[in-house]
Amino acid sequence: MHENASPPFRFQMRVYWEDTDAGGVVFYANYLKFFERARTEWLRSLGHQQEAMRAETGVVFIVTDTTVRYLRPARLDDLIAVTVDVKHAGRAQMTIAQQAFRHSADGAAQELLAEGTIRIGCVDAGTFKPQRIPNSIAQSLPT
Repeated sequence: MHENASPPFRFQMRVYWEDTDAGGVVFYANYLKFFERARTEWLRSLGHQQEAMRAETGVVFIVTDTTVRYLRPARLDDLIAVTVDVKHAGRAQMTIAQQAFRHSADGAAQELLAEGTIRIGCVDAGTFKPQRIPNSIAQSLPT
């Protein structure tokens, strides 16, 4: 079991036209894309690239469960930050809490837009059978 005591990883991004509906509001499903991008960059910050992990170990991460609460709308051109916070890491899966915040114009204040819990599993890239998270990744998780 792994309980994260480190501050959450933060990844900033801009809301583009392609992320919004006709009214300039982020389409609800795109928060899952924002969360995915942040998790990918979080792994990269730990020294792991997902394609290299697949090529070297034959395993990939897949999303097995999600819950998302939508609190406020993000809009076109907003600067948002998405966090990644590992709540539990087992042998073959992790539970990650994620939040999306809007930055104020001066960058001082933040407004919570959406939050979710994502469970990811480690599986064989060919068979999708559960596999242990590679030691190199498990050992690099924040504590």
